Amino acid sequence: MTKLSVNINKIATLRNSRGGDVPNVVQFAKDVQEFGAEGVTIHPRPDERHIRYQDARDLKPVVYTEYNIEGNPVKSFIDLVLEVRPTQVTLVPDAEDAITSNAGWDTIKHKDFLIDVISEFQRNNIRTSIFVDPVLEQIEGAKETGTDRIELYTEAFAHQYGLGNESAIKPYADCAELANKLGLGVNAGHDLSLDNIKFFSDNIPGLLEVSIGHALVAESLYLGVENVIQMYLRKLKK
Repeated sequence: MTKLSVNINKIATLRNSRGGDVPNVVQFAKDVQEFGAEGVTIHPRPDERHIRYQDARDLKPVVYTEYNIEGNPVKSFIDLVLEVRPTQVTLVPDAEDAITSNAGWDTIKHKDFLIDVISEFQRNNIRTSIFVDPVLEQIEGAKETGTDRIELYTEAFAHQYGLGNESAIKPYADCAELANKLGLGVNAGHDLSLDNIKFFSDNIPGLLEVSIGHALVAESLYLGVENVIQMYLRKLKK
């Protein structure tokens, strides 16, 4: 079954809006795992506008499932990941002022850089994944970097599926099939929700993990966190 990793950035955003420690991100991470989530994802940015670097350290002792840290591999991020040593690091080429991630890596243009960064993490026994657009050439380029996995950037699928265009799944399925043939693990994330997750997961071969944050937290406002996690798990079950 595809693993569900809950991105808790939005919980940190809510906490930071009042300057205190409510809601507590460490407790939330404990809770989502207790409710059935099979991983916790965070995406600290240099300005620490939601998840803070200290949060990454504080979460390490309590995440007993998959611990995934996403981010742009600037020096401070690399140092943090090497200190915390999560289960997985997902490399995302987001600009410092980006509201959210909005593109995958050009794995051909940035091949040498990615090789250097990925090899450093792997030497420290940290599984690596790189955020990519659903383009076959970029999957081939990802293989050349030595990464363990790719994470398919799913915003385009989610948008088109919401408009009724189910054919938007094809480039993702094709890329997943190629990744499987190349020996790359396949993750996915961005704008996946209760509305589209079953169709997506049913059509992506070898999908190992999805990372969901914004939609899951928003849906939980109406339906409750524990209930929503169980709903995702049922939809991901094959």
